[in-house]
Amino acid sequence: MAQKARKDRAKMNAAALNNLHIGSAIVNGLFLVVYYFFKNRSAFWWFLLSLPSWICQFTLERTGRPTYDPASGALKTSGEDLAAPGLTEYMFDVIWFTWGTTVLVTFLGNRFWFLLAVVPAFGALKGYSLWGAARQLGQLNGIENASGQPAMNRKQRRAA
Repeated sequence: MAQKARKDRAKMNAAALNNLHIGSAIVNGLFLVVYYFFKNRSAFWWFLLSLPSWICQFTLERTGRPTYDPASGALKTSGEDLAAPGLTEYMFDVIWFTWGTTVLVTFLGNRFWFLLAVVPAFGALKGYSLWGAARQLGQLNGIENASGQPAMNRKQRRAA
């Protein structure tokens, strides 16, 4: 049963990564075609602002791609779950948002590159909320009860 789950995850990861690479090739290829024929888009900004997206794609590729034994063709590792919430989800968001911005720039002009400023701002907001939650959790662990004594767990209360 566990082998079936690994095989299913490997298939899903491979399909997700293939779709990711095809989408990237279409969006970036479209930009390069427009740049080549019209030269009114900034290749410098495209390259610089697409780097985070490409780094995210590389990271997802390295961690999520299933590996197979070359001799027998058996599944060695299924890769990390690419449908997992958290950092993996954020990397996909960065990639998709970069694609959307690239399409806007391709058809509407260079003035839409500023939209990519939302990505680090969103990351800072998420980091700040995570830091605040961790700080609040630390404060909750040090709460004292009404008598001024530190809060005790059930085992400590029985022993007292």
